[in-house]
Amino acid sequence: MEIILKEDVIGLGYKHDIVNVKSGYGRNYLIPSGKGVIASESAKKALAEELKQKAKKLEKIKNDAQSVADKLAGVALTIAAKVSAQGTIYGSVNAVMIADELQKLGFDIDRKLITIKDVKTVGEHKATVRLHKEVSVEIPVTVVPDAPIEAPVVEEKPVEAPVDEAQAQELADEQEVLEAMDAPAEA
Repeated sequence: MEIILKEDVIGLGYKHDIVNVKSGYGRNYLIPSGKGVIASESAKKALAEELKQKAKKLEKIKNDAQSVADKLAGVALTIAAKVSAQGTIYGSVNAVMIADELQKLGFDIDRKLITIKDVKTVGEHKATVRLHKEVSVEIPVTVVPDAPIEAPVVEEKPVEAPVDEAQAQELADEQEVLEAMDAPAEA
């Protein structure tokens, strides 16, 4: 089923795109929620006329997205996360964290526009920000531990002093007495 999108749908397409979707998805979700209309011949002609009239406006939107992308091109993020002794992150670094870091730098970017694979280790990663259907930028993300990684603590046993023969005999005798007390009495 061909649908003309009336707004951007993440993972499907952008406003004014003509997309093929399964019939149930189109009839039961896109059309009732107002996110799309059936792509009939008359709807396609109306879309072409509307795009022709809005060409300058759409060009401005694309240029605005490109200018934001140019500013983001020089940005590199460093995110501190809680890390185990093996170097794995408790949880993961996700689009929300990246959006928060960009907010601190003065960029108001919606988290839905940011895509990143699951980040569960310390190191270098890449996040992609899709600002427009033709404009996207990759941002390097460095994940660092929020505290120094501590090596596991190994308990040390106290070192016993060397024992001479007399002390060794006393210890053996004490051990025999203790074992005799623990043994069941015979009737």
